[in-house]
Amino acid sequence: MQPKPTEFSRCSWAMKYLRDGNLLKLTQNTQILMFRKSTKVLLLVAALFLLNGIIYGDNNTNVLIFKLKLPPTVVRYDSEIFKPAFLKSIPQIMDFTRSIEFSDSPEEYDIWSDTKINPYQIDLIDMTDTVKIDLSSFSPPKSRHITSDFGFRKWRYHYGIDLKVDKGDTVACAFDGVVRITKRARDYGYYVLVRHFNGLETLYAHLSKILVNPGDTVKSGNSLGLGGSTGRSTGNHLHFETRYLGNPINPNDLIDFSSYNIKNSIFQLHAKHFEYKKEIAKIRYWTIRKGDTLGRIAMRTGISISKLCSLNGIKKTSILRIGRRLRYT
Repeated sequence: MQPKPTEFSRCSWAMKYLRDGNLLKLTQNTQILMFRKSTKVLLLVAALFLLNGIIYGDNNTNVLIFKLKLPPTVVRYDSEIFKPAFLKSIPQIMDFTRSIEFSDSPEEYDIWSDTKINPYQIDLIDMTDTVKIDLSSFSPPKSRHITSDFGFRKWRYHYGIDLKVDKGDTVACAFDGVVRITKRARDYGYYVLVRHFNGLETLYAHLSKILVNPGDTVKSGNSLGLGGSTGRSTGNHLHFETRYLGNPINPNDLIDFSSYNIKNSIFQLHAKHFEYKKEIAKIRYWTIRKGDTLGRIAMRTGISISKLCSLNGIKKTSILRIGRRLRYT
């Protein structure tokens, strides 16, 4: 006697409908549901199977096979199918490093970036040591007069000096070193930054053309690029910076730009050279918002409109752009 089929039993049903409609026969290795009803009953059963299962057809037009869906409780776990994959060996990732000897350079110079001017993020305003830097290999980047000096310039601080150049003039490297950055920026235009073997870094901006590549070893006096007026510039000039661990140093402390000679063969760097940062820290800015006028800003900041214009290089009739910062101290 066959067991009574249930909703959750694993079973397959085969029905062979004989043309004379008299008999449903048992097929080998299957459980057969016997019906002794009319064709209408068979159609009703088929409809129920359509709702609850999947119908499979056979090439034999006399055979229909119905297979019920299995409930989740009877799904078997196959360890071979669900076995997680493990790597037998993990490939080693090799970091790119540069083996360049920098004599007497701080350990922070182990950081080498060809995109960031100051990747070191070290403030030297309170440095306690004195660093001696050899300037004996100096060559002037360009022997022309200064057009803008180091220090406050209207509403922003000028971290270098501007030297007069004509478009296409050769710009020379100040000391021996290795090119770290060649890039175009919104403010600097085309610029080159060189790390020198004496510990300094120098930057040359607003070039019309760059003649070197990152990683190039350069000598004092070698050409780095051609003068121009790219970036935020109103005319042909060379913006020249001297830096130590990313901190700008006034080039006038190292070089006499009237004669283009170094002031001393050994430059002694200490905290005094970064006192300008204390003045920068005192600066306060007002960010222009919708509806602001010079009169309203002057009233809220406690200074006159004339002073506000003088500090920011604007006129009383200037259009105030929302989001711009105005210096008021």
